[in-house]
Amino acid sequence: MTDRDPVLLTSTSNPGVKTVVKLRRRSHRDELDLMIIEGYRELKRAFENGHCPVELYFCREMFQGGNEDGLIRRCAEHGARLLKCTPEVFRKIAYRDRPEGLLGLAPCIHAGLDSLRPPDDALLVAAEAVEKPGNLGTLLRTADAAGVHGVIVCDPCTDINNPNVVRASIGTLFALPVVQCSSEEAIKWLCERDIQIVATTPHVEMPYTEADLTRPSVIVVGAEQYGLSKTWLREATMKVTIPMYGQADSLNVAAATTILLYEAVRQRHARL
Repeated sequence: MTDRDPVLLTSTSNPGVKTVVKLRRRSHRDELDLMIIEGYRELKRAFENGHCPVELYFCREMFQGGNEDGLIRRCAEHGARLLKCTPEVFRKIAYRDRPEGLLGLAPCIHAGLDSLRPPDDALLVAAEAVEKPGNLGTLLRTADAAGVHGVIVCDPCTDINNPNVVRASIGTLFALPVVQCSSEEAIKWLCERDIQIVATTPHVEMPYTEADLTRPSVIVVGAEQYGLSKTWLREATMKVTIPMYGQADSLNVAAATTILLYEAVRQRHARL
C-alpha cells in the first residue's frame, strides 16, 4: 500500500503527541471538538458508519492482523491525515493497556433529539445519569445487538465521546443513533410520539415479563446507586421490576438493560 506520505513521529515530546494525550480529558475534547477512537474494530465501525477520523496514528509493529493497512488506506482516501509512529510514541498516545497500533481522532458526536427518527414500532433506550463510561459503552453494545432504534442519554454524567465509552461499546457508538438531552426534553418528545415509557424500579411488583413490549416503547434505566429519578417514575406509562432472588439489591445498569431489551425482542419475534 501507499502511505500517502505519512508524517513520521519519533519523539514523545512532539506537540501532536501531547495533544492526543490531552484528549483523554473532557475539557480538551470540548475545546478541540475531537474524540479518540482506538483499535481496529472501533475505527472500522466508525469509518463504515460515516465517522471517518481526521487524523490516523498507526504503528505497524503493533498490528494484530492483516486488515489494518486496508483500513488505513480507506481512511486516507477519505481525507484522514496519516501519522506513522514508533512503538515508543504509540505507547505514549495509546489509551489501552495493550495497544493494537491504530488510533484515530474524529469529530465529537453532538446529536440531539431532532436527529432521532424511529420507525412506527420503535424500540428505544433512555439512560438517565449513568456515571461510568464503561457501563454506558456496554449498554450501547447491548442496544446495538438487540436492534434498538436509538439511545437517549439523559442528564449525562459521563461524556459519550469518552474513550472508555468507545472502547466498551466496541465502536457500536457509531452504529446507533445516540442523542443527548435532558430528561424533561426526552419525556416531552416521547409523549408527543405516543411511545410508552417503561420505567425499571425495584419498588413495584409487576415483573418485566408481564409488560407488553410489542408496542412502541422506550426502556428507561438509571444509575445503579440511585435508580430512576422521580421525574421518570412520575411520567412512566408502566413500571416494571426484574425479580432478584439472591442477596444483591441491584443489577449493573447494562445487565438490566440487556434483560429488558431481549424480553422485548422475544415478544416481538413471538408476535411475528
